[in-house]
Amino acid sequence: MVGFESYVVVHNIAKRHNIGTLARSATAFGVTEVILVGRRDFNAFGSHGSASHIRFRHFHSLADARTYLKEEKDCDICGVEIADGAAAINVHPFKRSTAFLLGNEGTGLSAKEYEICDFFVYIPQYGCGTASLNVTVAASIVLHHFGVWAGFSERDRDGSKFIVADKPTRQGRRNFCAGTEESIVEERKLRKESAENGFFDENGNGNSSSELLNGLFLDE
Repeated sequence: MVGFESYVVVHNIAKRHNIGTLARSATAFGVTEVILVGRRDFNAFGSHGSASHIRFRHFHSLADARTYLKEEKDCDICGVEIADGAAAINVHPFKRSTAFLLGNEGTGLSAKEYEICDFFVYIPQYGCGTASLNVTVAASIVLHHFGVWAGFSERDRDGSKFIVADKPTRQGRRNFCAGTEESIVEERKLRKESAENGFFDENGNGNSSSELLNGLFLDE
């Protein structure tokens, strides 16, 4: 099997620094892109430089992300959740390129996130001490299984470590996913509407742009 790709969709993750750790796992297991939904800024803590080796793409809504993944990338969207009807990850229930949507650390997948998924997988557990795994640990396990199924080529090693590619030239702001011209125009429109609806006081003070975007998109 050749030509398959994997994606990670990040939406409504409570701990922003988890994105950095997710980026590290994404680069290790051959992910094509990390899809950020909502806020474009992120905390790269925990990535150990891996964030510069992975492509980030931003969308304002889950619906826009789904359209891109389904229509442009011909992906299935897989929810990682202990849900009714979910398949165990070790049976590798994949058919094509797949985007993995992981739930919030505390509450799991939301109703809107459920709606965009084509199927679900869960990670079997064999011990009795925890109800679920950390989102970044779960991502690592799922992405590794997909890489095995897809036949990704193993990275060359040098001694006891894998060889890291040369660091690519950084473009744009650090820890910020640059949007398209259309998405930036849409974001400015939303900011203006939010200001008119009371997000800012009469003096123009209010939440920072990051806090404002978080309020607009976190619970869509």
